[in-house]
Amino acid sequence: MRLNIKSTNLVVTPSLQEFIETKLGRLQKIVQKMEKNQELLLRVEVGRTTKHHKKGEVFRAEANLDIGKNVLRAESEHEDIHVAINDVYHELEREVTKFKEKLQPSKQKR
Repeated sequence: MRLNIKSTNLVVTPSLQEFIETKLGRLQKIVQKMEKNQELLLRVEVGRTTKHHKKGEVFRAEANLDIGKNVLRAESEHEDIHVAINDVYHELEREVTKFKEKLQPSKQKR
């Protein structure tokens, strides 16, 4: 799985980049079997929603996971960039789990 990080109105420090890679890199275990068939791309965008506000939900994180022709997407806004990234991870984890369940053939009742 390739990881592409983009920032908007925010400087991505090495510690923030490491946090993003560590947190969203956990998805690698979940999508491991799907990756055998095709290359997966995880696009992450972090940033500030405004340049002049200091309080409130000013940080934004968004992640798009490309699985073939399908795109799984998660987005979060929060006061802390780390919490926003954490929320995005959990949302994307739920979406990947639901997507995997759809791919599995349903068991017929007897």
